[in-house]
Amino acid sequence: MPGAPERLHASGRPGIPEELTVVVPDDGGTPDLRTVPAVSLSVHEALPLLTRAHAAGHGGVRGPGSSGAFWGALALHALRLAALGRLLPGLSPSGHDAWRFGPLGAEDHSVLAEFAAAMPPYAHAVPLPGPGPLRMPSPGPLVRAFLDAVADGLPRTPAAALAAGNPAFTDEQPRKISELREWAADVAAGIDAGVRLSLRVEVSGLPSAETIPEEGRETSGAPEAEREADAPVRFRGVLQLHSAADSTLVADAAEVWAGTSHTAERFGPGVRTETLLTLRRAAAAWEALAPLLSAAVPDAIELAEEEIAELLSGSVTRALAAAGVRVHWPREFARSLSSRAVVGPGSIQTGDGAASLDGRAEGPGLPSLLSPDALLSFDWRFAVGDQEISRQELEQLAEAGRPLVRLRDQWVLIDPEEVRKAGRRKDHKVRALDALGAALTGATEQDGERVEIRATGWLETLRERLADPERRDEPPLPPPPQLRATLRDYQLRGLDWLHRMTSLGLGACLADDMGLGKTITLIALHLRRQATPATAGPTLVVCPASLMGNWQREIQRFAPDTPVRRYHGAARGLEELRGGEFVLTTYGTMRLDSERLASPVDGSWGMVVADEAQHVKNPFAATAKALRTLPARARVALTGTPVENNLSELWSALDWTTPGLLGRLGSFRRRYADAAEGGDPAAAEQLARLVAPFLLRRLKTDPGIAPELPAKTETDRAVALTPEQAGLYEAVVRESLAELSGTDGFARRGLVVKLLTSLKQICNHPAQYLKEENGRLPDRSGKLELLDELLDTMLTEDSGVLVFTQYVQMARLLERHLADRGVPTQCLHGGTPVARREEMVRRFQEGAVPVFLLSLKAAGTGLNLTRAAHVVHYDRWWNPAVEAQATDRAYRIGQTRPVQVHRLVTEGTIEDRIAAMLRRKQALADAVLGSGEGALTELSDAELAELVELRKVER
Repeated sequence: MPGAPERLHASGRPGIPEELTVVVPDDGGTPDLRTVPAVSLSVHEALPLLTRAHAAGHGGVRGPGSSGAFWGALALHALRLAALGRLLPGLSPSGHDAWRFGPLGAEDHSVLAEFAAAMPPYAHAVPLPGPGPLRMPSPGPLVRAFLDAVADGLPRTPAAALAAGNPAFTDEQPRKISELREWAADVAAGIDAGVRLSLRVEVSGLPSAETIPEEGRETSGAPEAEREADAPVRFRGVLQLHSAADSTLVADAAEVWAGTSHTAERFGPGVRTETLLTLRRAAAAWEALAPLLSAAVPDAIELAEEEIAELLSGSVTRALAAAGVRVHWPREFARSLSSRAVVGPGSIQTGDGAASLDGRAEGPGLPSLLSPDALLSFDWRFAVGDQEISRQELEQLAEAGRPLVRLRDQWVLIDPEEVRKAGRRKDHKVRALDALGAALTGATEQDGERVEIRATGWLETLRERLADPERRDEPPLPPPPQLRATLRDYQLRGLDWLHRMTSLGLGACLADDMGLGKTITLIALHLRRQATPATAGPTLVVCPASLMGNWQREIQRFAPDTPVRRYHGAARGLEELRGGEFVLTTYGTMRLDSERLASPVDGSWGMVVADEAQHVKNPFAATAKALRTLPARARVALTGTPVENNLSELWSALDWTTPGLLGRLGSFRRRYADAAEGGDPAAAEQLARLVAPFLLRRLKTDPGIAPELPAKTETDRAVALTPEQAGLYEAVVRESLAELSGTDGFARRGLVVKLLTSLKQICNHPAQYLKEENGRLPDRSGKLELLDELLDTMLTEDSGVLVFTQYVQMARLLERHLADRGVPTQCLHGGTPVARREEMVRRFQEGAVPVFLLSLKAAGTGLNLTRAAHVVHYDRWWNPAVEAQATDRAYRIGQTRPVQVHRLVTEGTIEDRIAAMLRRKQALADAVLGSGEGALTELSDAELAELVELRKVER
């Protein structure tokens, strides 16, 4: 196979490497010789490796790694061609049966030329051809040879052989069939010619417009459904040939078969064979073309009205296009029937009248207009071509039941089934929030089809207001006078946005990056809402236990006149609750006391805030269900990571803030999430239009957001396993893979999770895996040795260090080890009481303790630890968003020193492979890491072995 063979060996596939001398380019691009280790693989074996190499694409233009990425991209293109059915039989130079890709059109040839031009130097590497001058092969033939090698392997399956009833072209081993050489030559000529077909539809026998009485056109807008029974209207399909190499070369099949013109000669000698091959595929897709196959000259066929109706249907047209035949209709006929919907107030009376939508004044009517009971008109509009028609005209078109009718002053060719389908669409009423969602995206789904939507009235005004969340066209309002702080510009805009959304009766999710001041913005919102009786009232903040102290301190600091209480602990209560008060509680307490919290003094909370809202990302969990029972005039979610694993978490947050906006979870996943997560840019764009007005996301790296923040440097620090770690690692891999063999279902998933956990613990320290509470710690773990070296340097800088690990047991081992070395530490984990946590944060910020050991899950959010200039991730969480949250404990507003992030990675292990995926963050990383370890449990035994095996590291 062309391309640097050492890349195949580096993929980790089992095999015995051999020495191979290849021609490679030197630094100047001239041919040179190199001996490399190589593994010989068939194209069938290499395809999965190459597609992974493409997903991992790295190595630069000249590095050997670029070769794998290039051939991987070409392999994916070959599979696309195969999916389109572009496979034709032929003979190899030795007379054996072989498959090739074809026919290829002008666009295909252009793509292959781009591949050849982009081929990196190392992709030219081939085995030494023998004596003589060294020459790098031309990229064009290499590209085509590889494509044909892929094509030849795909149809050679037992199923194909059974279906064909003939071993030729289907056996795994090619057969010699020299007697078909002449036939194969014709096929090959056709492939090279690259002929495309089209069917030109002609209509004859229609009366001209002048024969239609003028008064008839003036007095009736309805279509003329009936024609005279003996009207000589005829439909004819004329076969046309198009050259793929020259778009200007077009001729009717009759002219090419006659062969008497210069145009026909330009198609080449194999044009008839190629035409018949394509026509055979097309006739299999649409039986009406079958008579052309038996005709002496496949020039034209007569078509009945029923066949014209079939041809007008999208399914038949798509099937013909896939077979290589396009349909051309007379330009003078309008053919497209389009439907769109108009959504708006119409004549329906809802709410208390028109609402103020400027976001500055309160709109007394709008919350009721958007209530679950409010209904809006959903009316259909239809058009033929660019001409709008009435429902009465549509019904008359449907009654005609013919593909050809006269509408007003022109003839129309239209699929009767499409007309009937449009006629079944009835005007109806929709919920206001459903209408708002459709207005924001500009489309909705009806009967499985995407339909264009246009909003009217106050709904359109609201859509325009929501389209620009930050309203950069006008300056933000000043902060509330009771706020004892100066807000930054982006915080003022966030405050305006939150106030506008909550005043309109809509929820909001403030998803600013960690450290950008979501807490102070929410405090300002509470103060502003107290200025208006319609929005005033107590605010309930639900947050993790570790953040209650921070909330209380921030409120007392920035709004000292605002009462605040903790609803937590044994003595919790809501007695004498005041209107403008803050009430702080935890998710756990809220779940236990949801009935009591659902009945505040005046019947509902002025506002309920879910801080670190990713804690309720599972909408079916008890905590999320309890949160939904709390009555509130406004709901706000605060989170730095609106999506950690998948878009269902985003649905959970927004369905709580604005219930019903995104519909049911199942329909949301089907309409938006599955396609967006699968890489569909159109679905992602439509989803963004829907959620953008309700979710405000700013990053520290955005221009003008936090220019005073110092630099942040992130480094992956590779470390070798000790002999003890390597022995344990290999033993666990060997024993676990043997135990996994033959298992499936939940039992297999459990064994995979056990394997992954064991390997990560071994990479951390043998004592963690062996559960040694008092065992010896030094000289047994490469990570621990590196941490000691790093701390020796870091502690001389008089700055704090955060050390994160996902394992409490590992944190305690580190605590014991550092205590033995005389390094002061403190350890925070999920079992640390709230008061103790707050004391730990205070001591660290004051410099009393230089090293803070933290459980990633318990301390990865909410804490302000800006004294730290170093963040060490002792082990990986395998989710970049979670790690970024933890890093942001130090890298946030208030940090004045550069922050260095150190990620410890053991070489040659599963950690090394996962770290590489996280660095690239491309297709494979997204697919595997998007749902964390859960996705890894679905790997096959071979894929799992490849992922976890211990590999030697070249030094």
